[in-house]
Amino acid sequence: MIKVFKINDLIKYVSKILIVCIAIIFLLNILKKDNKVANKGINVSMLFCIDYSLPEIKSNKVESNNIDFSRTLKYAFASELEMVESIKKENEIEKTNENNIEENQTASNNEENLNEVDELGTETVTEVINSGVNPRYTDEYQGVLINNSTNYNLTQDILTPDVNVNKNKVVIYHTHTCESYTPTENFRYEASGNFRTIDLNYSVSRVGDELENELKKYGCTVIHDRTYHDYPAYNGSYSRSLITAENVLSQNQDTDIVIDLHRDAIADETYAPKIKIGDEYVSQLMFVIGSDGANSAHKNWKENLKFAIKVQQKANELYPGLFKPIIFRNSEYNQHVAKAACIIEVGATGNTLEESMGAMKYLAKILQEI
Repeated sequence: MIKVFKINDLIKYVSKILIVCIAIIFLLNILKKDNKVANKGINVSMLFCIDYSLPEIKSNKVESNNIDFSRTLKYAFASELEMVESIKKENEIEKTNENNIEENQTASNNEENLNEVDELGTETVTEVINSGVNPRYTDEYQGVLINNSTNYNLTQDILTPDVNVNKNKVVIYHTHTCESYTPTENFRYEASGNFRTIDLNYSVSRVGDELENELKKYGCTVIHDRTYHDYPAYNGSYSRSLITAENVLSQNQDTDIVIDLHRDAIADETYAPKIKIGDEYVSQLMFVIGSDGANSAHKNWKENLKFAIKVQQKANELYPGLFKPIIFRNSEYNQHVAKAACIIEVGATGNTLEESMGAMKYLAKILQEI
């Protein structure tokens, strides 16, 4: 195989060889007390073949006895340094051009992504498909329905969504990583339990991949952790997922939005909550928010609830019916880790993976619109 050298690399190699040759000649000159190198068969004129502008070269005939080698060496090295600086500048210009091309490409890709997500629109007609289960709720705040099973009286102060979050960075993980959906022709999988699979390409983790991809189209930084927390053992899933969430957040301390992405646990193929958005059928979504009812140290629950209400308000504005009523419970669900920590359940066992993945582009748009 013939190795191809770039011209800059070739110049560098030749320069190094010339410097070595000059150094050798200079040392030989020192060793000769009378400064005569011709007797040793060294053709001094070779030294000047790289630059005939040196002061010592007055003509094509060079008298070796009259050459000031120290001065010559100084000019030779100066010439080499100029060459190296020239190469360095060329490389810097080339690198700058490459960076500009890369930045332009990135900007172009971002523009294409934004054009793609803009096609979703904000006035799309939606229709909730009857799942046979009527939504239950106890409270309402400006159109947002809440099913409150805690002892708290949900006052106006508690429900007002006056919470500000960093929406440009999102963490996604799965306490129940193996939750899966009703298989379809395109998404058949080997089950490891009742609507469960350890194949992450067919579980709720795949839905998390889709949410990650959709959020990135808006320039959002996304950390998606696909660690198994419910396999090989289901019990203790939340204890294990807490370790994961804390480890991720320890390296991303400026993160507010932490989504534990689930699928509704009802194991029945007949229950498939979905909504038609335009011509597309997608799974319905549902927030599950915990309180300090089981852990008094959970101080973020009010902000968690406010965040869910804020998101659901925007969802009602853009895609009415996409979210089912918020479930508000005493359990903590590891939501003390951030002020916008939450569980979002995507569909149920009767839904398909296609329907659940399809809902993620709408969720991503809503999260970026709040």
